[in-house]
Amino acid sequence: QVQLVESGGGLAQAGGSLRLSCAASGRIFSINDMGWYRQAPGKQRVLVARIPRGGSTTYEDSVKGRFTISGDNAKNTVYLQMNSLKPEDTAVYYCYADIATSSTYYPRRFWGQGTQVTVSS
Repeated sequence: QVQLVESGGGLAQAGGSLRLSCAASGRIFSINDMGWYRQAPGKQRVLVARIPRGGSTTYEDSVKGRFTISGDNAKNTVYLQMNSLKPEDTAVYYCYADIATSSTYYPRRFWGQGTQVTVSS
């Protein structure tokens, strides 16, 4: 019905950069919100950044000034540019999108499969 496909994870050195992408496809009537969570080993999944439709972007405090979220509405894609990476950024990153699949349905949250980001010191 709806798929979110992530790409761009991998290994980086501290101070380096990575760019994550997440493309939504399928039965999409509208997208209200897209963003990224991350989950480090043994820790809860936390919101990293979000870009609501028509609203302001928000960031988790530890990534402010280093990460930038952006979106391409025409492509139903959200990006996360990660600069000045730190070892503590190591986690599995999951994108999400709040999508209405028709004009009569409320939006529901869909998730990507997750992509590993590993930052070495």
